[in-house]
Amino acid sequence: MSQTIQPATTPRPPYYAVIFTSVRTDGDQGYAATAQAMVDLAKVQPGFLGIESARQELGITVSCWQSEEAITAWKENVDHRAAMQRAHDWYRHFRVRVARVEREYGY
Repeated sequence: MSQTIQPATTPRPPYYAVIFTSVRTDGDQGYAATAQAMVDLAKVQPGFLGIESARQELGITVSCWQSEEAITAWKENVDHRAAMQRAHDWYRHFRVRVARVEREYGY
């Protein structure tokens, strides 16, 4: 049975997007379980709006948030901070970009 993949449902702008791009290291080293735990934890954080992610050679994850304060609270979450401490185990390169979404359209 195939899973239907759909973009995150977000409110009318403005809102904020955290864009995380990465190139993985070889091997899992606990990455898959931690990544899923972080998605599950993010989903229950105040101000979380949704998440979209894709990975081939370059991984791209976009999480959407109501405010910059919600993003800061997520960055300071103790479990998220512990996961961030392992970045060198999992990524050869990564970038985090925070953007204010002004317009959105699609079908």
